[in-house]
Formats: sequence, structure tokens, C-alpha cells
Amino acid sequence: MTTDTQAIHPDTQMGTVVLTVTDLERMKTFYEEAIGLTVLSTAEESVRLGVDDRALVELVHRPGATERPYGTTGLFHLAILVPDRSELARAIRRVIEAGWGFTGASDHLVSEAMYLDDPEGNGIEIYRDRPRNEWRSSNGQLAMATLPLDVDGVLGELAGETISPEKMANGTRMGHVHLNVADLDETEAFYVQRLGFEVTVRGYPGALFVSAGGYHHHLGLNTWAGPGAPPAPTGSRGLRTFEVVIPDAVELERIEKRLDSTVTDMSRDDGGLTVPDPSGNRVHLTL
Repeated sequence: MTTDTQAIHPDTQMGTVVLTVTDLERMKTFYEEAIGLTVLSTAEESVRLGVDDRALVELVHRPGATERPYGTTGLFHLAILVPDRSELARAIRRVIEAGWGFTGASDHLVSEAMYLDDPEGNGIEIYRDRPRNEWRSSNGQLAMATLPLDVDGVLGELAGETISPEKMANGTRMGHVHLNVADLDETEAFYVQRLGFEVTVRGYPGALFVSAGGYHHHLGLNTWAGPGAPPAPTGSRGLRTFEVVIPDAVELERIEKRLDSTVTDMSRDDGGLTVPDPSGNRVHLTL
């Protein structure tokens, strides 16, 4: 657990997840039509998509990229947080009407979630949070679980609504990012002692959940690809970087000073800092 002087700013949020893709047009269409994101900008080799001028996903075209091998570190899933239960129901219907299926559906006590994969195998969670006053603690930790989701109950929110909006509602954002990592102790040292996130849940086998400001988790970290899993080879499809949005320039500078003495492969630009975690997942710390 971090001390008060080390805890990351409580208003820290997750930002854009950047993916390497081989079929840019197909992926763009999927995120537009099945997920309901809007194209915010395009460049020769990339597309940024999001909601309400907030980029959630950036697709970077690399035609020669190879499939990420099984048993490597990287993205487990990106998690898009919708404003309420009705919007989760609309998201479910949007995916189905676009011709895609789900890989799972869970009630996590703090949230209700649906899972699917994009056309290139990147995991996606779409979820809504329960109000914080409904969250419970157990043995000093936030109570989370993986229970069957009442999908019919969620869809019942749309009783009488025959046509859902084509796009996700304003207020939708990147709620959290879940990563495959090689070692939980090393990963905790990086995200907690170095960046300043706080542990919320240790109870899942092979997994750790950390957050800012008392949220249930901004980062899920697991060794389910295998303890000691290597990073995916350079040139693989999948996660390039993900953003952690720091709301305060003083806080960003404070984090940089903590990282400066412990991380050698850190780059700086006008947008912030990019640094690899111990498993090779690249974090972009930005304002």
C-alpha cells in the first residue's frame, strides 16, 4: 500500500489505448459499428476513435504485424465504461445487431460487464458501474466477484425501445485496462510504489487490482498467460501503449522523479512520459 505522499492523484483516469492492427479498415468498421465509437481523426496510418471528443482507442496500421503469440504479456482487455445500465443494454444490442457475439458476461458486484474480442483478438469489456454506495468491503478489501450476469434484466432496461442509438452515449470513457504480466510482485512494485496506485483487491488467484481515488480498479494485472511470460515479439499485433491521464502537472513531475531513479527506458515528449512496466507493457503518462 502506498503512503499518503506517494498515492497517485485521486482524479487520475485511463485514457487512449493504442493498438497495432493489420486490417485498419475492418478494425475501424468494427469499433464504429459494433462498439459505437466515432472517428475523431485520421492519419495516413492511424485512426483515433472515441466518444464526445475523448479518444478511447487508436488503431495504428502495420500490415506486416504478426499475431501475438499465446503465453506472452500484453493486453488482456480494454474496458469501456458506459454511464448507466440502459447504456449497457444498448451496447449489448448494438454488438449483436452488428453481427458479433460475446465471449462472457459477469456480475462483479461493483459492476456489470459483457466481454467480446475485436476482429484481431484484442479483448474488450463493456461495463457499467453500480453506485459506489452499493460497493462493499470484506476483510479490508473491496468485495469483487465473478458471478453470472442477469443479461435479461439488463436488456429489460430497454422495454419498449425498438431502436438504439448507433453511437455510445456522451460520458462513456475508458474505465480500466487489464494486462497480462509476468510477475505480480514486480508489477505491484512498479504500479504501486513507483506510479502510486493503491491495491484494492488481492483475492483473485494470479491477479491484482489497483486504482486511484478509491475506484474499484483502473488496472487489472494478471499472470494468467503464465508466470514469467515473455513480452510479445516486436512487430506483433495488439497493445502498443495505454494512457494514464494525470490531472495535475505537479503530480506528473513527482511521478517522473520517482521513475527517474529506477527506470532506464523512459522517453519524454510534450505529451508526457512513456515508460515500460516490468513486463514490457508501455504506459504513457500524460495530462
